[in-house]
Amino acid sequence: MEPLDNPIRPYAWGSRTAIAELQGRPAPTEQPEAELWMGAHPDSPSTVGGVALTARIEGDPVGVLGADTVARFGPRLPFLLKVLAAAEPLSLQAHPDSAQAAAGFEAEEAAGKPRDAADRNYRDRYHKPELMVAVEPCEALCGFRDPAVSADVLAGLRVAALAPTVDALRAGEPGVALRDAVTGLLALGDSDRKALVADVVAAARAGSGPDLIVTLGQRYPTDLGVVLATLLNHVRLEPGEAIWMPAGNMHAYLRGTGVEIMAGSDNVLRGGLTSKHMDVAELLRVLRFEVLADPVVRPRPLGPGLVTWPTPVEDFALHRAELAGGRVTLPGHGPRIVFCLRGEVRVDDGSGEVVLTGGQAAFGAAGRTASVAGSGEVYQATVAEAGR
Repeated sequence: MEPLDNPIRPYAWGSRTAIAELQGRPAPTEQPEAELWMGAHPDSPSTVGGVALTARIEGDPVGVLGADTVARFGPRLPFLLKVLAAAEPLSLQAHPDSAQAAAGFEAEEAAGKPRDAADRNYRDRYHKPELMVAVEPCEALCGFRDPAVSADVLAGLRVAALAPTVDALRAGEPGVALRDAVTGLLALGDSDRKALVADVVAAARAGSGPDLIVTLGQRYPTDLGVVLATLLNHVRLEPGEAIWMPAGNMHAYLRGTGVEIMAGSDNVLRGGLTSKHMDVAELLRVLRFEVLADPVVRPRPLGPGLVTWPTPVEDFALHRAELAGGRVTLPGHGPRIVFCLRGEVRVDDGSGEVVLTGGQAAFGAAGRTASVAGSGEVYQATVAEAGR
């Protein structure tokens, strides 16, 4: 195992305390710290001994990743591990599936659109499913709820301009109802959209709507995402609970800190609560208009002190080990990133032992079994078994 040096992304919605306190640094920080990235994403790769993990992989992809990983995903680390610390709501967003991402990327490449252009949708050719595990109480929006429930909430606001949306939500099969309602809202012109959001927020402030509308309306008083948010499951997570966000799932983190693992991609289609680029037509093409009845994923025990959160993708698997002076053998044979959330632990895969304290991480190449000992809480990111 080798220690990782990991970059922090300073997005405006980030916390000024959470990541700093995990790492034992003074808080509050001068600027928001939103995400701690651990991995080999080309935009912000971790470093190993002063060398970017991307360069280490490029120099010996089979030796670092293993022949099986290279055969399945190419010469790249297929996952990215993060600590996400949200002090304010993130944008409503969805991510493409593999086929959509590949087609969208190739189309924008052919059109000559720079990869760092503000209006670019596809910065790479990969999908971006995500799993986020709460490490403190968290709130999020995740997946569409039953449209009949959303219709009742919106009808209770008594806003005349919402009548077409309410009617669409109450008409027919849930998938059709959701598609018609969302499409109708996103088709509104600028003045109609602003007037609708103002009326909805005013009605909620008067006591006839959920507090979520008031909270979002304070930050985004003219953003249609305030209304779209009412169509989604409002999830409150306790530590250890997770939300799973597959392709086409509209979601947004509202507040809290979590450990997040995802496929190694940066493809985002935004749907509101943002001043960034929105491509409505592409968002509607990517969204899956289906009810997500229970978005919460609960940990599944694997052994004493060891759990995982099952997901249906092969790009990654996430495990948590909780130790009180003992030793736990970690699943898999690498490549792996081991992150210490709190405490002090020793990680060893036979190539050398690394001591980690809160907020620190280490990387292990493929082909080895690893164990962790000490007292603390540890998360491991690795590639899921083939055929999962």
